[in-house]
Amino acid sequence: MKTFTYTIKDSAGIHARPAGNLVKLAKGFTGTKIMIEKGGKSVDVTKLMMLMGLGVKCGDTVTFTVEGGDEETAAKAIGDFMSANL
Repeated sequence: MKTFTYTIKDSAGIHARPAGNLVKLAKGFTGTKIMIEKGGKSVDVTKLMMLMGLGVKCGDTVTFTVEGGDEETAAKAIGDFMSANL
């Protein structure tokens, strides 16, 4: 299991377009469970409406938990995506 945190830098927080792209990326890692947690609430990254429901804003710190057969690659890809887009 891999765990890492990321602080949102995008002024709009996690909004529709990057959230949709994050979901697409996460769905590419079949057999790997990717969760995001904010403020004690944790949701599956592949569920767009649940991800948007977290209400992640600029300055918020989120924690990702990646578990499964492809966790090393998935954690790196998610981390790179967050740095490049949010």
